[in-house]
Amino acid sequence: MRERVISLPKKPCLLRSFASIGSTFRFIAVFPAFFLFSACTSGRHLSFLDPQGPIASIQRTHFIEMLALLSVLVAIPIFILLPWFAWRYRYDAKSSRYTPEWSFSRSLEIVAWSGPAVIVALLAVLVWRSTHALDPYKPIASAAPPLRIQVIGYDWKWLFIYPDLGIASIGILPLPVDRPVAMDITSATVMQSLFIPALGGQIYAMGGMVSQLHLLADKPGRFMGENTMYSGNGFHQQNFTAVAMTATAFSDWVKHVQSNERPLDAAALSRISERSTRAQLVAALGVPATGNDGIAFNHVSPTLFTGVVNATMKGTGSASPALDQTTASERFSGGASLTPPSQGSHP
Repeated sequence: MRERVISLPKKPCLLRSFASIGSTFRFIAVFPAFFLFSACTSGRHLSFLDPQGPIASIQRTHFIEMLALLSVLVAIPIFILLPWFAWRYRYDAKSSRYTPEWSFSRSLEIVAWSGPAVIVALLAVLVWRSTHALDPYKPIASAAPPLRIQVIGYDWKWLFIYPDLGIASIGILPLPVDRPVAMDITSATVMQSLFIPALGGQIYAMGGMVSQLHLLADKPGRFMGENTMYSGNGFHQQNFTAVAMTATAFSDWVKHVQSNERPLDAAALSRISERSTRAQLVAALGVPATGNDGIAFNHVSPTLFTGVVNATMKGTGSASPALDQTTASERFSGGASLTPPSQGSHP
């Protein structure tokens, strides 16, 4: 008769537990470095961990505060208690008290519930403070007047309108350094989300509604912008480059667009309204790109943004309302000033 051999379970290996803890610590040490090294690639700033404006700088501080709080109150106690428990209750421990009938400890209950209560209270204070400080509708205090930009989300591209300058762009968002930017944002199609991580702030764009976002770039540079809300097959290509430049360079760019680029007429707007990526739009319009596949337009109707909002809100199915060409021509022709008297001169 064949004897059955029963294998006893191997004793837990304490060294194996410590090795696992060491690997976790190494991962934690390398993980932030990964983000820091990837914050700026291909000449574009990608993350709020490498802030290029005051909003992103506050967001980074907020992130560090949260990380420190969770590390002190959650992570560190776990990594201290884990090896202690592994040693104290190891397989061959002799000094540990064996209490199989244990059911309740008031001290343990107090410790177990007071910790989460303190964490929630501290997180609530930090979140409340940061929420009000980073309100996207709150204008940024500055001696310089804000630059107004109207943003319309199409499938799958962003149209940036400079209503006081009579110009617009797709794929590129030029901004003057040290001047606040006040954005009005809407969508001509489905719900979308505008995000420029290096400058801070993420805001949703919804059809028939207008959201606001205030940003400021405090140094020249190129920043990644994108749509973070899935909106169809071309969603992954709905990105752009925000370019912060000096006031002189921004003024030169504005004058170049006003003089040399094509007008945003009904035909161009019809192409923009089609479901297409920026590259497909460039090919359809047959115009050269303005750096990073960006396109610029002049003679932009001052009623375009309002018309898109109203058309989408009424559900007319028209993402390209009729342009007020008479008004646009009267306002942006003949070399007249492109800045209303109340707004001063060019940036």
